[in-house]
Amino acid sequence: MEVGIMGLAGSGKTTLFNLLTGIDASPQGGHRGATQVGIARVPDARLDRLSKLYHPEKTTPATIRYVDVSGLPEEHRRDSAFNVPELRGTDALMVVLRAFDNDAVAHPLVEIDPLRDLRHIEDEFILQDQMVIERRIERIERDLRTRKVPELERERELLQRCLMVLENERPLRGEEFSAAEAKILKGFTFLSSKPVLLVINVGEEHIGFDPSGDDGWADILARPQTVCTSVCATLEHELTQLGRDDADELMTEYGISDRALDRVIRESYRLLGAVSFFTVGEDECRAWTVIEGTPAVEAAGVIHTDIQRGFIRAEVVSVADLLKAGSLASCRQEGSLRLEGKTYPVGDGQIIHFRFNV
Repeated sequence: MEVGIMGLAGSGKTTLFNLLTGIDASPQGGHRGATQVGIARVPDARLDRLSKLYHPEKTTPATIRYVDVSGLPEEHRRDSAFNVPELRGTDALMVVLRAFDNDAVAHPLVEIDPLRDLRHIEDEFILQDQMVIERRIERIERDLRTRKVPELERERELLQRCLMVLENERPLRGEEFSAAEAKILKGFTFLSSKPVLLVINVGEEHIGFDPSGDDGWADILARPQTVCTSVCATLEHELTQLGRDDADELMTEYGISDRALDRVIRESYRLLGAVSFFTVGEDECRAWTVIEGTPAVEAAGVIHTDIQRGFIRAEVVSVADLLKAGSLASCRQEGSLRLEGKTYPVGDGQIIHFRFNV
């Protein structure tokens, strides 16, 4: 699972990227198209409890891959930093919006206004997608002058419909498409069709800001495939420099009980409809990421293609039932562990042991 991080120059997106991934990357505002990639571990108390039960040699959390792309300056060209393969190849976009004052870091649009910045960035997404569609329609029409191809005519019709949406300044993520249409559009990796996580980077005086309680953000939060949260990157950075006791004391002082970084990672998961299932044993306890409802046979392939190819059955039990029973053997005796077939939809918080033969 991969999330691209975008934002205007000076929004704090690279600071947030560093905090999420543990990488010490430098801001790239002056390097158009530059990218940095890092891995964030998904915090999960269930995995911690399973590790205490099994005492494995290794504990492996689920991960999210974050891609940090250089910030968009005030004046940008039509081939801006947003038009890079690394960004188009992501599953979702995280847009970092500046809501803090800092005289030492000028805002490219002068005034601090996160809602305006969001409109600015969405306009850029729409512009980039328009360019892609216009070029593709031109190529299709050249081909149709020499030969009549029904598939190309259907594609042109679909792209013209998308272009009309974009020309009305609406992102594609709010549109509904049939399965066949979605299959055609998938290869274009349109930016405005991607789910988006809005992260409002606030100053210390606004720690705990909840956009759901703010009228100015009501319309934004009502949009399809859009999730919004806030973070104070400067406080999060300070917390990483402290020991656990001192960090807990500082969090208490600010009246917060949850690390904003953990919340950002969880919201990334929720945005994509991702869930974690677990494999357990004395050698390793591990969390695996799939989209909720993924068939069991496909979830097996996330672990290894041999398991998917030789899939027989999946032994499934919830984390809660295993922790209560104390072992998989006890779960079998109590009847809480069940056998499921290839099409079983995997859900969150399930422990799965795959039976297979190759």
